[in-house]
Amino acid sequence: MKENSRNRLRKIREQVFVALFQYGFYGSDEFNDQLELYFENTAGFIVGDEGELSEDINDSVEDIVAAAKEKLSKIVGKLGEIDHILEKGISGWKLNRICKTDIAILRLAVYEMKFDDDIPEKVAINEAVELAKQFGGDASASFINGVLAKIITNVAE
Repeated sequence: MKENSRNRLRKIREQVFVALFQYGFYGSDEFNDQLELYFENTAGFIVGDEGELSEDINDSVEDIVAAAKEKLSKIVGKLGEIDHILEKGISGWKLNRICKTDIAILRLAVYEMKFDDDIPEKVAINEAVELAKQFGGDASASFINGVLAKIITNVAE
């Protein structure tokens, strides 16, 4: 995969992560309103430096945001299935007891691993760990790596 494509996907993934993080606070009732506010007012600044993408991404900010919205819609449509998979991977824990940052990253990673044929499982795990290092707590990266490894192992059995 070319660097341009990898950076584009990373920017999309960051947008989806932020939106899923918000979902953890608002739930489905207020989520759509909050999501529109986010994409209208904030997303462009997070995608690039004050709305400007780096030179290694050919897409516009609008293209990245549109792709993030599309991916997010697919994930939200599968949240029940994703959460069911996660519950198997975090046995002994309830989803509502896990840090909202980690849940958002895990939901994104499980979607990419199980429902996005364009992303290999190893890439989804690696990207989830990188998001955890960037946005999570001290133990987030190892926790997320462990949960995702367990999900792969359980599915393989």
